[in-house]
Amino acid sequence: MCIRDSTWVLQMSSNKGLKKSLTKLQYHVTQEHGTEAPFSGELNDCKEEGIYKCVCCDSELFISDSKFDSGTGWPSFFDCINKEKIDFKEDSSHMMVRIEVSCKKCGAHLGHVFSDGPEPTGLRYCINSASLSFKKS
Repeated sequence: MCIRDSTWVLQMSSNKGLKKSLTKLQYHVTQEHGTEAPFSGELNDCKEEGIYKCVCCDSELFISDSKFDSGTGWPSFFDCINKEKIDFKEDSSHMMVRIEVSCKKCGAHLGHVFSDGPEPTGLRYCINSASLSFKKS
């Protein structure tokens, strides 16, 4: 069962308001570019049909039809709903080069995208559960 519901809409007026509205982990992941421990996220094993949204601004980012089990411990998607809703930038932290993905609407850190995913895109969006809410279809 997927626990989060996207009816929770956050006030984006200030960083202080965000800090009050998010859990410590959600804040750390989305605002401080953190990550959750593998296999710990609520949405990693979610198999229900629906839409995955940004936990900070409710922007629709991924659909369940593109979710797959990558075995990495984080929710993985082979595509996003619309590339116009995602920002991509090079991330050279932790002694590796990766492509960071963040919500274009609010700037929340979501995770990273890799080129080792399944067809049809060959991509693997490796996304923190803490950065997402889920709206069941």
